[in-house]
Amino acid sequence: MLLIFDLDGVVYRGREPVPGMAELLSHLDARGDVIVYCTNNSRAHRSEYLERLRGLGLPATEDRIVTSARATALALVDPALVGPEVAWDRDRAGDGDGRPVMVVGAEGLAQEIRDVGLATVAPTEEGRAADPWAVVVGLDLELSHGRVSVAADVIRGGARFIATNRDPVFPTPTGFVAGAGSVVAAIEAPAGRGPDLIVGKPEPGLFIEAARVGGGEPGEAIVVGDGLTTDIAAAIRVGARSVLMLTGVTSQAQLETTPPNARPTLVARDAAELAAHLEALRG
Repeated sequence: MLLIFDLDGVVYRGREPVPGMAELLSHLDARGDVIVYCTNNSRAHRSEYLERLRGLGLPATEDRIVTSARATALALVDPALVGPEVAWDRDRAGDGDGRPVMVVGAEGLAQEIRDVGLATVAPTEEGRAADPWAVVVGLDLELSHGRVSVAADVIRGGARFIATNRDPVFPTPTGFVAGAGSVVAAIEAPAGRGPDLIVGKPEPGLFIEAARVGGGEPGEAIVVGDGLTTDIAAAIRVGARSVLMLTGVTSQAQLETTPPNARPTLVARDAAELAAHLEALRG
């Protein structure tokens, strides 16, 4: 069985695992299920997630961790890998003149892009001078007026505009803070247009890539997530069954007001209920 698990709010909350989840995931792994972890977060490299997951006693390998940073990097060299048929000249992506990509985001995002053989530059005057063919935008904790201005100017000059995700906020132990979508919006306004490609959930790209690395088709997967407008919406778009966990951002009250066509296949309040649901779906 191909299982796609969201991370924050499902597998862990902050630095603590969701109770019972490590044991359940270890059991599923031992019986031969394929587990792929999938997150909209673009800050960290997959190797950092691998270290964190293993530190929590969770079964994981780097090739089965799909972040919006990783999927975005793959989309730069082959858009078909994450689904959308985006028309850009692959020569501009490094096969020809090798012009770099401007990254408005964290080092983890830049490293994922370098991992697929592309060069990266920062949103500075020096970066602009390198003539980047694309601007990739993720969560940028060093965002400034200057960084926004340079990135927008490069986009106005004809560079591709690619967003890792549109999440306006993300949760922290002390509450919600501005997310990658807020950075995208800040650049979108002066650039005068929206992104050419948005990779993260609820767009289908992450789940398409997760299914690929898991050796299956997106419609065969079972998605386990805590976000109605991200995880469940993306699952519906790729035709996958889904289980909504009420251990993260979605409450029972929010679920009850959700239209039937936007609801998950099943709902679980904890790891034990999730285990029962997965057994039911297995049959």
